[in-house]
Amino acid sequence: MVKVVKRDGRVEEFIPEKIVVSVLKAGAPVDVARRVARKVECAVMDSENVTARELTRLILMELKRINEEWYRNWVVFDLAVKRRRTEEELK
Repeated sequence: MVKVVKRDGRVEEFIPEKIVVSVLKAGAPVDVARRVARKVECAVMDSENVTARELTRLILMELKRINEEWYRNWVVFDLAVKRRRTEEELK
């Protein structure tokens, strides 16, 4: 099973449903959120560990490809709520 290395160093099990919930919060419908989660899951399934930053990068690449507004919603939420400059971190 793939493990996620969080930004604070903690390690937890990869749970695709967490991606679904986050993508829903960005404004995407359920079917799209599940598709994004599945695509990310397939991208990391052969890895032992993946960083939270790498997961975010994969999710945002997919959101930007599908719908720029959902991508923007994610970035704005990260800045407003988490005080994280996501776009700058992923460069």
